[in-house]
Amino acid sequence: MAEKAVLVIPARWASTRFPGKPLVMIAGRPLIQWVWEAATRCRRVREVVVATDDRRIFEAVRLFGARAELTRSDHPSGTDRMAEVAARIPADLYVNLQGDEPTIEPAEIDRLIAGIGSDPIATFRRTLAPEEATNPNVTKVVCDRRGYALYFSRASLPFVRDVGRDVPRWAHVGIYAFRAEALRRFVRFAPGELEQAESLEQLRALENGLPMMTVPTAMRCAGVDVPEDAARIEQILKQR
Repeated sequence: MAEKAVLVIPARWASTRFPGKPLVMIAGRPLIQWVWEAATRCRRVREVVVATDDRRIFEAVRLFGARAELTRSDHPSGTDRMAEVAARIPADLYVNLQGDEPTIEPAEIDRLIAGIGSDPIATFRRTLAPEEATNPNVTKVVCDRRGYALYFSRASLPFVRDVGRDVPRWAHVGIYAFRAEALRRFVRFAPGELEQAESLEQLRALENGLPMMTVPTAMRCAGVDVPEDAARIEQILKQR
């Protein structure tokens, strides 16, 4: 019998750079609807839920026919918000998909769910482009030989001392699959020093000894971070 996977899309109103971002209109639909519609095309996902702390987002999601769950407003991360919803909806696996990336590829989410195997957590890595190496907005990950994450950082990783030496460089794609017990453990840990220093929630797992498998992907998600991104994303979606 196939495991039950629930995909949760955390969506909050109070984005620092773009307040109200989930409801910005793109090609006639709110951003959160585009993300939800893409998620519903995942074959391994039984249910898609939007988790929000804002009544306006909640009502908008219900209006286009999706399931929405109201959550507390004090969660330190999207994974913590997902865990509140997970406590209400039993499942074997939970997928955390950011609510500002409407260009995700459903088949890749299915690969992530398949790729978790018996591991507690799985996420994506892709080849890091040379121009991204020093960009703090692109998270880097270094892995062991089996593909488990060793560290995530906004800094350039790894440091290559010998000029000319070739070494794999990976960017992190921030979509996660959690086994139910791993998610419960994750949210019991307080944000650690590394998580707070880098502002990267995935470091909480590594700081507390939770292994995280990284699944290679060629997917490059285009997100909406600031208002100016909306027009660019609209053109991408129209081309599709």
